[in-house]
Amino acid sequence: MRFQDNLEFFGVNMVKRKIIIECKDFEVEAEFLEDQRTQTCEAIWHALPLEAELEIWKEEVYFKIPVRTPPENPTPRTEAGDVSYWPEGPGFCIFFGKSQPISPVNTFAKIRIGVEKFRKVKTGDRITIRRA
Repeated sequence: MRFQDNLEFFGVNMVKRKIIIECKDFEVEAEFLEDQRTQTCEAIWHALPLEAELEIWKEEVYFKIPVRTPPENPTPRTEAGDVSYWPEGPGFCIFFGKSQPISPVNTFAKIRIGVEKFRKVKTGDRITIRRA
């Protein structure tokens, strides 16, 4: 057993979990914010992989997902690069501009590089989310 596996067995996670978001002709990586929304991160992680037809609302990509988890430190404010769970949907949301959610979301991951690529997607495009 590796040292890292041993630590995870005891509830210590030394490596931040990440997801790959693939859409059109690009992919980006998002890092989980497990210290802020542990329950949401767990629920999303266990539901992966996800695939859907996306919708666009202002500067947000979203789609319904088969995950039910309650609001967890929900926020009405987001910024470009935030990846959030929308409890009312339930939905998976990627914010790529200045628009804000219609109601509070559980922001559980962050895209640090490449979020501007979502400006070229359109409603109906396919999106895939998988573990990195």
